Amino acid sequence: MQVPLWKPASSEKLAIKDLQKHAQVSDFKGLHKWSIENKELFWRYVFEDSGVLGTLGDQGIIDQGFLDSEFFPDAKLNISDTLLKGSDEQIVITEISESGVKKQYSREQVRKIANQVAFGLQEIGLKEGDVVSAMVANVAETIFFALGALKIGAIFSSTSADFGTATVLDRFEQIQPKVLLVTTNYQYNGKQFDCLEKIAEIVSQLPMLEKVIAIGSVASPYVSFGDWIATCNPKSDISVSGGFDRPGFILFSSGTTGKPKCIVHSAAGVLLKVLSEQRYHLDIKPDDQIFYFTTCGWMMWNWLFMGLATGAGIVLFDGNPMHPKPQRLFDIAEENELTFLGVSAKYIDSIRKLDLRPIESHDLSSVRTIASTGSPLSPEGFNFIYENVLSKVHLASISGGTDICGCFMLGSPTLPVYAGQIQVPALGLDVQVFNENGEVAEVGVKGELVCRNVFPSVPLYFWDDPGNAKFKSAYFERFSDVWTHGDFVEKTAEGGYIVQGRSDATLNASGVRIGTAEIYRITEGFAEVTESLAIAQKWDGDTRVVLFVKMADGKLLTEDLVVQIKLALREKASPRHVPALIVQAPEFPRTKSNKLVEIAVANAVNKVANNNLSALANPESLDWFSDLNL
Repeated sequence: MQVPLWKPASSEKLAIKDLQKHAQVSDFKGLHKWSIENKELFWRYVFEDSGVLGTLGDQGIIDQGFLDSEFFPDAKLNISDTLLKGSDEQIVITEISESGVKKQYSREQVRKIANQVAFGLQEIGLKEGDVVSAMVANVAETIFFALGALKIGAIFSSTSADFGTATVLDRFEQIQPKVLLVTTNYQYNGKQFDCLEKIAEIVSQLPMLEKVIAIGSVASPYVSFGDWIATCNPKSDISVSGGFDRPGFILFSSGTTGKPKCIVHSAAGVLLKVLSEQRYHLDIKPDDQIFYFTTCGWMMWNWLFMGLATGAGIVLFDGNPMHPKPQRLFDIAEENELTFLGVSAKYIDSIRKLDLRPIESHDLSSVRTIASTGSPLSPEGFNFIYENVLSKVHLASISGGTDICGCFMLGSPTLPVYAGQIQVPALGLDVQVFNENGEVAEVGVKGELVCRNVFPSVPLYFWDDPGNAKFKSAYFERFSDVWTHGDFVEKTAEGGYIVQGRSDATLNASGVRIGTAEIYRITEGFAEVTESLAIAQKWDGDTRVVLFVKMADGKLLTEDLVVQIKLALREKASPRHVPALIVQAPEFPRTKSNKLVEIAVANAVNKVANNNLSALANPESLDWFSDLNL
């Protein structure tokens, strides 16, 4: 057994402890079992305990498998009512720009503006089930727009303002929104970016558009958000009730293997799932200030947005988290007395390599929880947080996806934290690790992450997917009526999980599957290496592992360093983890949400076409790999 990095000091004032008392169990393991075996009781408890406004009705869950189940078919609610409930005076949105401009909005102000948006959308002619979209910066107007859309029962979808024209059209051409919110300009890394030319091209390709509304400081041919809502004067509060299965959000897959899949989510389902995570797993309370570094093109924006339902205030930041200095997010945490600080594992790794020590430079005493997601957080990353950021904090590595707008595994404030491990499975989800035969794998055996039961944020369907063909192919081809998520995972002796990478990026060495994260944890422990990427190359009728490394400024991959890396992999992992080749590369391809794309590199090296380069933030990086002769 490992030595824990953190143990909870007291757990008596936690929402999860009240849930344990309600379930009459004494620990998390018993609670998780209860939440699966009594799923209707559990999800009703989340609804009632969280003060969700509306009614679930008498009928519970009609469980007919992942594709045909219904949750609470008699329910009537509008999630905007819950997102906006609470005292008028509380500051619930704090917006911070990269340049340092700070704006704050009380709940009363947010309610008023959201209602104006709802009225304005109805005046345009929008109704329940219509689609509105946003290509925007992470600012308050985006929240207002989403709330207004939800109020009338419309479906909201968003991308980030820095997405390219083709990337935006790959998404919005499929769903054909009727109203579009756009950012005319934004700042990143100290530079201003004008979006008008891109917006004009996008608008010209969306024939169903009835109105374009602009935010930003650059004059444009589109009505500004402020001028638009100034003409919207509703006489009463707008809230169109709907069923539990009413669509509320369309999220998009990364699109690295073709056009992005348009994943349609129930508004109520996402709300209930995120409330179960934020309140019980992450201890978010009504007076908290919560922050997640995200753009509007990543599901973590929706997850942060749902945080309003806990009664907490949310803090938005748009820009480079390392500008003007690498400690920018810790400045935000200190100045705004954040209680919850969410970042990516890549961000933690970056500041670790810069040797930042916020524990010495910042007062972070208000922070109770730090969350990490986006990729597996290495043991070194865990240690870095406790040694250099905050020694008394609940560090919760969380893992899930756009597919469920939530988590399969995450933290628990009642249990110890161990380096490199995600603490627990999500409440209400029968999360397992399956071996090749579809059996539950033993502790320490790597396999497929699966979920064996339905839950509220299972997608309703994919947009334009006759017979659910794409939906079935995405999750249910491997194991019948068992959600196969595509992560390569192992269960630990401590009851946690270690994510070893994506299943489609796993390597096969001498018949043994190896997760790429196993290699990265070791190679990126070298100060000279900033990032690494491993692929399987077709070779002599078989495959061999090739490891690419991106070096720190001024560093070169020497023969001596190659020997050291191979030795470390052999000793710390196994001989099978040692690559056939280690090659220095200038840059790696990434998705718009900053995730490495191993498949694209493998395709380039193996001379296989990459069909959707617009899904990448830096498609030009693949040219180097395509020209490579190994």
